[in-house]
Amino acid sequence: MTQTAQDISIWQLCLDGGWIMVPLAILALAAIYIFIYRAIVITKASRIDESFMKRISDYVHMGDLASATRLCKNTDSPYARLILKGINRIGRPMADVLAAIENTGNLEIANLSKGLPWLATTAAGAPMLGFLGTVIGMVQAFYQIAQAGSTASIGDFAGGIYTALATTVAGLIVGIAALFAYNYLVARVNTVMNLMEAKTMEFMDLLNEPAK
Repeated sequence: MTQTAQDISIWQLCLDGGWIMVPLAILALAAIYIFIYRAIVITKASRIDESFMKRISDYVHMGDLASATRLCKNTDSPYARLILKGINRIGRPMADVLAAIENTGNLEIANLSKGLPWLATTAAGAPMLGFLGTVIGMVQAFYQIAQAGSTASIGDFAGGIYTALATTVAGLIVGIAALFAYNYLVARVNTVMNLMEAKTMEFMDLLNEPAK
């Protein structure tokens, strides 16, 4: 009677992968945390208050900068902080106002992008770690075969290979997931950046409007 092949246990495969699985697991957990946290922060930053700029325009036209400042402080959004910086610079040359807003915008983008370099590093480094584990496992497998000499069986050789390749599979899974997560978050940050630029131009146009 033919013996039925056993299914590969994912958990056992991870255990057989050796110590390389530990840093891969740490990278995976860190990537998951960064992705979830950054996604929440960026989603919050991308929310738009459709009435915000209309109210800012009304306050500026009325000369009520105190109310405009209060509205910006009560609106928890990157573009609101940009407009607040611009309002605080009203009365100075337009170039100074724009420069202050751009500097604040750079800080906001840097804040939104925290953790993204770690995702990029994970995307590139995890497959390399997995490949390193495979190379180490292959060296160990061939060493054991060499030690066994003529008594080595094809089963021993195949078992060592599948165990070694487990780290490559794990590294590719972590790396591919981190790459998709990184590109998704970068695209979301770019969306927020475009929103901030649009609000900045709208505010600058407001300041350049002729007095009524």
